Amino acid sequence: MASLPQRIAIRGAGVVGLWQALTLARRGHEVTLYERSAEPFADACSPFAGAMLAPRCEEENAEVLIGMLGERGIALWRETYSGTIANGTLVVALHRDRAELVRFARMTAGHRRLSPAELAGLEPALGDRFAGALYYEEEAHLWPDAALSFLLDRVKAEGVGLRFGEGESPKNADMVIDCRGLAAKDELTSLRGVRGERIVVRSREVDLARPVRLLHPRFPLYVVPWGDGLYMIGATVIESEETGPITLRSALDLLSAAYALNPAFAEAEIVRQGAGARPAFPDNRPRIMVAKSYIYVNGLYRHGFLLAPVLAELVAAYLDTGAIDPEVFLESPAQR
Repeated sequence: MASLPQRIAIRGAGVVGLWQALTLARRGHEVTLYERSAEPFADACSPFAGAMLAPRCEEENAEVLIGMLGERGIALWRETYSGTIANGTLVVALHRDRAELVRFARMTAGHRRLSPAELAGLEPALGDRFAGALYYEEEAHLWPDAALSFLLDRVKAEGVGLRFGEGESPKNADMVIDCRGLAAKDELTSLRGVRGERIVVRSREVDLARPVRLLHPRFPLYVVPWGDGLYMIGATVIESEETGPITLRSALDLLSAAYALNPAFAEAEIVRQGAGARPAFPDNRPRIMVAKSYIYVNGLYRHGFLLAPVLAELVAAYLDTGAIDPEVFLESPAQR
């Protein structure tokens, strides 16, 4: 039996908080969203994401749980947001790095091997510079700016109250759901930041229909097409909570790798650059932590856009029926 509607306060208006607000409002709860920054997304790490919905590719260094949750995450994005682009993902390697492609294929599932000719047919912009490719047809991607704006508009349409510039914990709610990422580190002491740097460029010469991951022993990268000639080039994984401008070393690595992917990127305009800090626990698994009338949803690491909708669905099921997924839920932050 479904529970009675509750007054729910959500702290944090990044992709995780927005999905919580949308899902719970649609379940009939009275939802208010609190965000410490005065403007939407001003302090969030979400706008720095590549927003690749790529659970199969993440199998290279993620646990099986991420893939299981991620498949549902893709389905929820496609049901909810028409801007979800389901063209799959390509993974390529230069001829000298052929061993990297063999390794990646061995560590992941859900792909189809493409010959150089098949790759050129699927993505003509990549030419014949690569030792074939792996094609993950079931994956998808988003333009994060547009997706975040869509979610914000939808929560408004669902009657969610918006309180920007208010960072204190609400006092008059039946349940508080904390989605603040690294801002919750004082309470979640094992939480750490993982810095991800990226560059956004505009190119009229490059034409890609899907994200492409270029494997390299030292600096693998991915390029994500956002539409209108925009491409996101990323991303480093650095154990640091610092945000802001990227380093010169990272810029050289990212831009050199992009040039190796397609020399036409040499004429691209750099539109913006920067770094966000992703919240992660030591094992890089997401957590839903319940403590009486307070729930933490945190630690999504590199998988914020992929996992945000399915974690919202899990929280809604818990509030409605008490159901828990033992792979994700903890009974209190003390078990973090």
